[in-house]
Amino acid sequence: MIRILLVEDDPSLGFVIKDKLAQAGYDTVLAENGEQGISHYKKEKFDLVILDVMLPKKDGFTLAEEIRRHDSEIPIFFLSAKALLEDRLKAFAKGGDDYISKPFSMEELIMKIKIFLRRSTAAKYPESKINIGLYSFDPGNYELILKDQKKILTIRESEVLKMLCENKNKIVKRQEILLKVWGDDDYFLGRSLDVFISRLRKYLDHDSNVSIDNIRGIGFILKVNNSPDFPI
Repeated sequence: MIRILLVEDDPSLGFVIKDKLAQAGYDTVLAENGEQGISHYKKEKFDLVILDVMLPKKDGFTLAEEIRRHDSEIPIFFLSAKALLEDRLKAFAKGGDDYISKPFSMEELIMKIKIFLRRSTAAKYPESKINIGLYSFDPGNYELILKDQKKILTIRESEVLKMLCENKNKIVKRQEILLKVWGDDDYFLGRSLDVFISRLRKYLDHDSNVSIDNIRGIGFILKVNNSPDFPI
């Protein structure tokens, strides 16, 4: 059974979310503060994590950072009553995969969970590795490899990079990335995409022949110079 870690300090909301997730077939462990949350995470195995941002003892952002140090792949959702753009951007910068503003629809939350679990729990399948300059990118296993160093990407980081690779040295419109990866193209998600692009640039900065350029008002282009443009 799929197991979810829910960290929510509002007992009434926590009970409702846990009950709805149980009705949807998910085994959910509820923690009421950040310290309980990280304790459960270290002792048990989970397939997805849902974090409130404002938590006692250890806030959701700090908790997400700790989880990401151990696991780059597990989907992390943030729940928050704060709807400011800077809070959303901070959530993605800390390793979050989605940010859901309160109040929210349980139907929407469950649909998002189903989508992410379908991606993250799918059996690993052989998929051609892709050369990106000095790097080797394995989209099937979310791995970016440079010599003997391996970086495990999050699901969305991998999806964005794969889309750029499929259009190497060609402009990919911002709207196309948002619709394919997030399923929407609103303003807030557009700014969140910039966070993911910044992270990918950092991962690829050991090869001066590789860059992700922003084409203002249009989208992005993955430029790879002096590199074979075919799978390996």
